[in-house]
Amino acid sequence: MTKLLLVVAVALIDADGRILLSQRPEGKALAGLWEFPGGKVEDGERPEHALIRELQEELGIKVEEACLAPLSFASHAYPDFHLLMPLYVCRRWTGSVSGLEGQALKWVRPNDLRAYPMPPADAPLIPALMDLLP
Repeated sequence: MTKLLLVVAVALIDADGRILLSQRPEGKALAGLWEFPGGKVEDGERPEHALIRELQEELGIKVEEACLAPLSFASHAYPDFHLLMPLYVCRRWTGSVSGLEGQALKWVRPNDLRAYPMPPADAPLIPALMDLLP
């Protein structure tokens, strides 16, 4: 039986309509690829709480649950597990976005997202973001 892995991600959108991408650091699976920030949902944790925790740990920002709007999700079969990843949109947070885990960050226009190599689960989420942001 295939293990199901629940991971949550967010499209942080700045005042200029750009989306934040985070580069997977060396030493991690899929290193060098660009992804939407987020992370694993721990046992007994709600997806929104996992995202709030991950954004604090990875980017140093504080997000309120009311500012997270579900947009889409990815369902992808990797060789060792099946990934289910809800994608939220967030336009409001407090603090300055910075890569606290040494990861590169980039604010990208929706039409330019395809120029960044992404993990197989992230890329299918691009059309929903392009529809949302003119």
